[in-house]
Amino acid sequence: MTSGEEEKELSDIVRAELETMTTTERAAVITLLVGETQASDIIRYLNPREVQALGSAMVGVVDLSQETVSAVLDDFVGTIKQQTNLGLGTTDYVESVLKRALGDDKASTVLSRILPGGSTKGLEILRWMDARAISDMIINEHPQVIAIILSVLEYDVAADVLSFLPPENRGEVMQRVASLETVQPSAMEELERIMSQQFSSNSSAQSSSFGGVKTAAKIMNFVKVEMETSVMQSLTSLDEDLTLQIQDQMFTFENLSMVDNRAIQVMMRNIESDLLMVALKGASEETRDKFFDNMSQRAKAMFIDDMESKGPMRISDVEDAQKNIMRIARKLSDSGELVLAGRGDDFV
Repeated sequence: MTSGEEEKELSDIVRAELETMTTTERAAVITLLVGETQASDIIRYLNPREVQALGSAMVGVVDLSQETVSAVLDDFVGTIKQQTNLGLGTTDYVESVLKRALGDDKASTVLSRILPGGSTKGLEILRWMDARAISDMIINEHPQVIAIILSVLEYDVAADVLSFLPPENRGEVMQRVASLETVQPSAMEELERIMSQQFSSNSSAQSSSFGGVKTAAKIMNFVKVEMETSVMQSLTSLDEDLTLQIQDQMFTFENLSMVDNRAIQVMMRNIESDLLMVALKGASEETRDKFFDNMSQRAKAMFIDDMESKGPMRISDVEDAQKNIMRIARKLSDSGELVLAGRGDDFV
């Protein structure tokens, strides 16, 4: 085999390897090469899921060839020459970077998910645990303690934790989430006592602000349709005025009429036409027009004909379709592909 043929074969191998790499794996390559200080600065701006994903990818790319590493770098800063391979005590490096960026506690939790061993402790570490583990830990605690914990979690994780709690407790927990404003030191001391039993952690108690109607609404935005109905019914029986406040803050399918056209177009590229047809069957004229205005005249006419040919739809099917579309919209929003403007100046 000539050197030219060998180079072509190697290039084909690298090209094939690049095509299978995810964007997270490419980011991991860059992070491993920029040095601990710069890597720490990058990781500091990531959310828990992103840190876990990036940390896992950093461990997983250690065996990449130099050619592949250089090709990844070419995508960002041009051809990098004389760069060494990534197999250089990477476990210690990843641990050092994560601890520098996140502190020992958070880093230990992330490392325990991507490497053997590791331990966790402290209230803050709850943000880095999965929903099932959190629910198992707090299921027998007082509803007020559970409410505080849900308030410090990411909204979708809190919704998942809520789904693992006994149905008869969910309404009271959400009532307490919505009623939270400032948690006094005595409550924080009790919470720290519970956390110390789990993580052997000690920390000074101080007043903390979280929770409230907006937090409750954002958590409810992520629960499934059937659970949302039962929770809201339970919550109404406890505090009807508070329930109305939460409903007013929730981002619903009808609120899509307020988002910009670009966001609607992004959504339509990611939603099956049949699902959108069902959802729009029960939508207001304003919301329908928002979607229709982002179709060509021909596409709009065909869409309306197909939608009308479906005939009457069950309300439950329409609500499910709308909820599914909102889940897709929130995922697109989380990935930065669109922005969903909520009530007032809020964004979800």
